[in-house]
Order: sequence, then structure tokens, then C-alpha cells
Amino acid sequence: MRNRVKELAVAYGMVIPAFMVVMLSVAYPILLAVGRSFQDAKTGAFTFDNYLFFFTEKAQLRNLTYTLFVVITTVVIDIVIAYLLALYLRFTKSWISRTIGTLYLLPRFVPAMCAVYAMITIIRDSGLINRIGLQFGHDIKLGLMYHASGIILMNLWFNIPFAAMMIAAGLGGIPDSIVEGARDVGAGRFKVFTSMILPLSVKDVVIAATFVWMTNVGSFTTPYLMGGNSPKMLGIALFDQFNKYLNYNRSAALSVIMFLICSVSAGVYIYTNLKDNDWEKQ
Repeated sequence: MRNRVKELAVAYGMVIPAFMVVMLSVAYPILLAVGRSFQDAKTGAFTFDNYLFFFTEKAQLRNLTYTLFVVITTVVIDIVIAYLLALYLRFTKSWISRTIGTLYLLPRFVPAMCAVYAMITIIRDSGLINRIGLQFGHDIKLGLMYHASGIILMNLWFNIPFAAMMIAAGLGGIPDSIVEGARDVGAGRFKVFTSMILPLSVKDVVIAATFVWMTNVGSFTTPYLMGGNSPKMLGIALFDQFNKYLNYNRSAALSVIMFLICSVSAGVYIYTNLKDNDWEKQ
């Protein structure tokens, strides 16, 4: 009994310091922000006005819908392209696939600021594409700067390699014997994909989508450098409330709203893992 108590004491003694650090550096600021989001900036009284501001003021509603449009579009396009790329890398054995498999992760190692500025010098109306077009008599203006399409393009540049890496890891766990066995009994490629590969990789696709969703909801660098003045992504709107208007209570409310938007994908992620655990128990 004494040995058991000593083991528990040592275990808790090793865990408690890390737990306290997490509570003080993560949980406490979150609780403080939630509490402040329900306070009036002048009187400190309890109020819902900080939240109502973002759902009743037209400019703030445009920011919210604009952010959801950019994020949803990014997630859908990113997952489709990343899944096709992962399938190609997993089931194609050629020097081209091996080369792509070696190089496609390079964007993950490029600093965000450098990548965005590099993209700007290429796609802006006076950028590289426009200058090349002028040499052939064409004034090419893509119109991607200060527009949602430019932000989405930059988001895809960042997120496709990440999503493809996660999905490819899941596809790598599918044994070749399963696919070969299905082909031996007469199943075509489409049937093998819809009946075997897709069901076995759905979990990895969902997990990749959740991470892409959460990454882009609070994105700042890309929309700050490439976005317009109105509407704005929520990350820029939060920056304005905190730094320009010095309204810390509304900043806290917007932080909570962004957290709730991200929690949607977090809930999907947790549900997917729980379903996976139930499947393993059967």
C-alpha cells in the first residue's frame, strides 16, 4: 500500500507542475477573456452588447460572412487537391511522383511573411506576370490583390502540402494486398476507390480539414498583407478592435466568437476519433 502511495505521489508530482503551467498560461487567459467579453467597457456591468455588436453592425456581419466564405472555400479546394495529390503519391510509382513527394513539403519551411511578399510580387497588377505579359503586348491584371481570391490562393499555397502530408500518411496505412486482392476478383479502379480506399481514408481527410479550418479562421499575415479594407477577415477585425480602437471587451468577445467557430471543427475532430475508437472495440 505504501509503495502504491509513493508511486502515485511521484506521478502526480511530475504532472502537477506541467498542469499548473498550462492552467496559468492557457486556461486562465481564456477564462479572463470570456469574463471580460460580458463586461461593459465603461461600467464593468454584465452585458451582451459586446457580442450583439458583431451580429448587428453591418460591417462586422460582412467581416464574419467574408471570413466564413474564405475559410470554407479554402478548406473545400484544399482538401480536394490535397486528396488527389496524396492518391497520386501513394499509388503511382514513377520518378515524377518520387520527385513531387520530395519537393511538395518545401512550402511548409518558407516563412509566411516571405511567402506572401513573394506571391505579391508575382500576382499584383504591376507584378511579374503583368511585366511578362507586357513584353508580348498584353496588359495582364489578375485582380487578385485586396480580394478574397488572392487570400484563398495564398491559403492554398500554405495548406495543400500540410493536408496532403496528413492524408498521404493515412493512405500509406492501406496495405497494397487489399487493393491487389480486390483487383484480382475483378473490381475496377473506381470500385476499389469508392468501396475500399475512400472509406479507409475518410478519417484522415476529416482530420486534415479540421486543421485547415482552424488555421485559416484566425489567419492574420495573409489577409493583413493581401486583403482589402472592407470586408476584413476576423483576425484583422480583432487586431483593429484591440490596437486601433482599444476596445478590449469587444476584442475579448470577438476572440470568443472565433474560438466557437474553431470549436466546430474541433467537435468534428473529437467525434471522428471517438467513432474510430468504437470501431476498434468491435
